[in-house]
Amino acid sequence: DVQLQASGGGSVQAGGSLRLSCATSGFSFEDFGIGWFRQAPGKEREGVSCISRSDGTTTYADSVKGRFTISSDNAKKMVYLQMNSLKPEDTAVYYCGVQLGGWGTCNSWYDSWGQGTQVTVSS
Repeated sequence: DVQLQASGGGSVQAGGSLRLSCATSGFSFEDFGIGWFRQAPGKEREGVSCISRSDGTTTYADSVKGRFTISSDNAKKMVYLQMNSLKPEDTAVYYCGVQLGGWGTCNSWYDSWGQGTQVTVSS
């Protein structure tokens, strides 16, 4: 049973930082693309960052490049998202997900994700 649980959200002022964590279970952690996406009220889901298992690369949305850093702890089966220099436009519910159908890449969308964590950035 695939499970992902995000945590670490909160309310911060612009320029602040947050670190999101995602606990996972039920799948081979090192074999599938895993990452984060977000959804703000009234907006479509947006891929934020992903770790490709096929080649070990990480990808970021242009909107977060240079500010967010994704990492993983394979032993703990955890994924993290360090978010610095937060902006009001980063306000959204953040989800961690896994791309079970992507052959280890981040080229498809997430097949499974858990409850998200709310991030609110005030100006």
